[in-house]
Amino acid sequence: MKIQMKIMNKIFHYISNLFSGKRYLLPSLYGRGWGVGLLMCALTFSSCSDFFDQDSTYIIDAQKEHLDNATDTIYSLTGILNKVQAIADRTILLGEARGDLVTVTDATPADLRAVANFTINDDNKYNNPVDYYAIINNCNYFIAKADTALKNNRNQFIFKKEYTEVKAIRAWTYLQLVTTYGRVPFVTEPIMTKEESDRTYPMYDIKQVCNYFLQDLGDSTLINSDLPNYGIIKGLPSKNFLFPVRLVLADLNLWAENYEQAAIYYHDYIINRNGRGGIYPTQLDLVKWMDTQWDGYSYSWPSIFKKTEESTASDNELITMIPMDSIPSEGHYSEVRNVFNTNAQNNYQASLVPSESLIKLSRSQVYCFNDLGEVSYAPSNIAGSKNMTGDLRLPMIWTSRENYSNPTTGGTYTYQSIDKYSTKHIHIYRRTLVYLRLAEALNRAGYPRYAFQILSSGVNTEVLQDSVIPHYRADSLKILEKFDFPGSRLTSISSSYVANSSPYRSFTVNTQGIHSRGCGFTPANEYYQMPYNPEIKDSLQQIAWQQDQVEEMIINEGALEFAFEGFRYYDLLRVALRRNDPTWLSNKIHGRNGTSPSGIDVDLKDKNNWFLHWKGRIGL
Repeated sequence: MKIQMKIMNKIFHYISNLFSGKRYLLPSLYGRGWGVGLLMCALTFSSCSDFFDQDSTYIIDAQKEHLDNATDTIYSLTGILNKVQAIADRTILLGEARGDLVTVTDATPADLRAVANFTINDDNKYNNPVDYYAIINNCNYFIAKADTALKNNRNQFIFKKEYTEVKAIRAWTYLQLVTTYGRVPFVTEPIMTKEESDRTYPMYDIKQVCNYFLQDLGDSTLINSDLPNYGIIKGLPSKNFLFPVRLVLADLNLWAENYEQAAIYYHDYIINRNGRGGIYPTQLDLVKWMDTQWDGYSYSWPSIFKKTEESTASDNELITMIPMDSIPSEGHYSEVRNVFNTNAQNNYQASLVPSESLIKLSRSQVYCFNDLGEVSYAPSNIAGSKNMTGDLRLPMIWTSRENYSNPTTGGTYTYQSIDKYSTKHIHIYRRTLVYLRLAEALNRAGYPRYAFQILSSGVNTEVLQDSVIPHYRADSLKILEKFDFPGSRLTSISSSYVANSSPYRSFTVNTQGIHSRGCGFTPANEYYQMPYNPEIKDSLQQIAWQQDQVEEMIINEGALEFAFEGFRYYDLLRVALRRNDPTWLSNKIHGRNGTSPSGIDVDLKDKNNWFLHWKGRIGL
């Protein structure tokens, strides 16, 4: 028992310093100096042995024939998570700078400007596939070497939880890689020698990568495995560092256009998040006007980007984050805060600011106030320092003011704060993202009305029975029979409402439509209704027409809820690929600055330009 405690204390000492700026190297990590050396090949199977610098990184525990004890298990997983830090910033910036919700400034560094303008060259710091393959090769090594049959003295499998999580991390990393580059060398065995790096490897596109990992992760023992839990590390719940298998499977299915299966996995994550039959509703985090004077508001929505990192509550909004280091000079320190927020480190100059497209979209929304059934709408020209016109989420997390005094130059600057980046850590999954992607999958699976309810009213079992099933033919209801949302109540109007109090009842199990987070009581909003074309008489044709309309609503909701969080370009890319519509993607991105030039000279109607390329060895 004392020996075991010594081992665990040593492990937690290492883990607790992993993300604190101190660089504690794994004893076995650098002991033999194995290079990751994950080499690639072209589609023609030419030699690719010079793809990586052999000395650029190292394989965890490479000198061991087998990983066969608890120390190996935890050291190896935390070492892999350390490598995930290297791709954290670009996961955000490649997804946001190439979209239509932000634009560059005069202060934007050349590499980031090139990202925004789709002119990334081989030397751009954001174009470095080595870092992805460092994660992948270490995952390959762990999967190949872990003794998954080994049990402890309590007859529990030692490696099961970590083995499952490493497989999930590998699949997630490959998905980030292939959706960034379009086509990538695919390797599932660890590369340990020069001879192995000289071998030829196939090139996989997005669907091929997805299909492989849908098989690799689809085993029920992996899906139902618990995540590892190392307790609280540096004030953060370690379970928030991990990637749930169901969410990775759902995303893989969404990109592979297996929409029904994607919807099932998103739904199953929601109802299994807190144990089967548990409750994981959207809750009531929102920004709202207090009354029809339009001069007082309250909010809880912005807080989900701050304190949730330390929360262990079952209803926590945050699901997965990449914890980053504290000291800029050491380890992996996130620069994303300095990209979006003015501060001394960037000489008070932000590199990315909200685009005209985002501002216009936010202001065009109609806020609905419901006072015990009496509906009114906020005016479209509300003035004030925060300019709270339209959807209230953007003005709540974006502050911009001119003529601040620059203490460095003595001049003035334009202050900007994006409250989503008051934290040093990078958020990957959060609850509302799961619901919105569930809506996207349901819509394309043939259930646009169900998807709309996620946006409008929120969903529970009663909504399914009353507002969804009656609109579909009996032969198309197979998937809906698998869905339930136990214990969730819809947001409702309180019978004890009094002036200046919230019109929402505060059930802890409440759920609401995502649009209500910034636009008031959406179920009563006559300007936000389920699309219907009276000229289309055939029910299947009506559904097909509605799918495109609801998809646009989902895309807009993604912009309003997830602006600056790194999802936007990949959301646009996924829709353009499924529609096979390059013009749609091109128009969206070129429209980021309204009528002014976008600064993009490449042809975005050419799909090759949608992806990064590197030295002729990766990409389309």
